[in-house]
Amino acid sequence: MQAIQPPPVMPVISAPVGPVAEIGPAAQPAAVPEQGGRPDPYEAGLKVRREVLGDAHVDRALASADDFTDEFQELITRYAWGEVWTREGLDRRTRSCVTLTALVAGGHLDELAFHTRAALRNGLTPAEIKEVLIQTAVYCGVPAANSAFKVAQAVIQEETTPQA
Repeated sequence: MQAIQPPPVMPVISAPVGPVAEIGPAAQPAAVPEQGGRPDPYEAGLKVRREVLGDAHVDRALASADDFTDEFQELITRYAWGEVWTREGLDRRTRSCVTLTALVAGGHLDELAFHTRAALRNGLTPAEIKEVLIQTAVYCGVPAANSAFKVAQAVIQEETTPQA
């Protein structure tokens, strides 16, 4: 049997690097007018955001917005909630399953807490949320799922325990 020989190593020749330009402020593009009479998804997004996350959560998020974060709040209301969550291709229960999985995969535990509440509001049972998190253990890793279980368990206990 003949041994496979690695290819020869070729030297890397780099060109001399000249001066690097400083980055200045970017010019702001002009606003794009509404096209084709397509409605602005903000109001629909705000409605869905309130239905899924609850008025109290949305009111807190909007009330805490300032000059630095107000445009971000507008962006997520318009695009995450008004463009994506309003689509007809998936029901809200399925969107909640996908969202929980994505949050576990990304390690976004703060967001996982309020999206666990949203999943319950969207009709998922604690048993179904458990199954989603077990599935994430295989595809996102056991440590990520372990952290997610802690967050979801606290939220589910809080949301399902009768108030005295």
